[in-house]
Amino acid sequence: MGTDCDMRTVAGAIPREVKDGFRYDEIPWQRFPHFYGPGEEIPGLLVTLASNDAQAGRRALEKLWERLHHQGSTIAVAALAVPFLLRIAATGSPGLRAGTLRLVAEIARCQHFGDGSREGLLKVAEDPEEAEGTTMCPVDWTIQAARNAITADLHLLLPFLPDPGPEVRAATAFALATAAAEVPRISCALHSRLAVEDDPVVRVSLILAIAQLAREDQDEHAPAWARALWSDAAQPPETRVGAALAWLCLVDDPAPDELRTLLTDPSTNRLGELLQQVPWLPPVDYHGSGLRRCIHEMLTPDVPWNSA
Repeated sequence: MGTDCDMRTVAGAIPREVKDGFRYDEIPWQRFPHFYGPGEEIPGLLVTLASNDAQAGRRALEKLWERLHHQGSTIAVAALAVPFLLRIAATGSPGLRAGTLRLVAEIARCQHFGDGSREGLLKVAEDPEEAEGTTMCPVDWTIQAARNAITADLHLLLPFLPDPGPEVRAATAFALATAAAEVPRISCALHSRLAVEDDPVVRVSLILAIAQLAREDQDEHAPAWARALWSDAAQPPETRVGAALAWLCLVDDPAPDELRTLLTDPSTNRLGELLQQVPWLPPVDYHGSGLRRCIHEMLTPDVPWNSA
């Protein structure tokens, strides 16, 4: 910590009034390039995203995804954008809210393409040795800075849990799962939402968010909670499948026969298209096989996916 490219220090020094006032000119964008050019371009895209022009805002969001999260990787300047993205999600076009929140969440977690393993699906931190090509500083510093920014702005995120749009609720769970602190408070909110949630995609998103936070926080009670959900035949099938994936990520125990039967049942395979909308699954396989690949990698880790 303390180097001129340590985004944890740079982002952490931004006063709340600068973030709340969208005072982009007080942010050192010029010190950090994005994947395709200078960081000074980012504020203009944020301004457009926050505008009343929905079509222009959508184009700006697409460009922000390209510049801040290229091929699943995060870049330092992205952490500077996180507080503003959260405020735009709260005040901007509702139609762009889910995509904006998903971008925030992806900035705050490590590269996940193709990793649906028990160790990888809910992983947040990056390898400390992984360095950015532009600054040669650890990517994990950027991820930590983004996670800290999300934690500082929980007052903006938590109100989205009962949002009218299911995509927004799922994206909110995805973002909350990356928070760096206040795990009991967030978990309580996620559990409360899960108790009343009626959308299957959101239910699975809430379950994975709870498990991801528990994994990071080493919550010893979470495995029993997840097992109770997946082993309960009275639960909806998507809830049981989501809880089964969560349980596998929380423990090192061999998968019991009951769980294997659940995950390999043809009815579970038919949930694949629906659950591809769960934010954790597209990064595993963008071709629509996220659930199937996760199940394969978790149950048969020694068998290459291509031979499945």
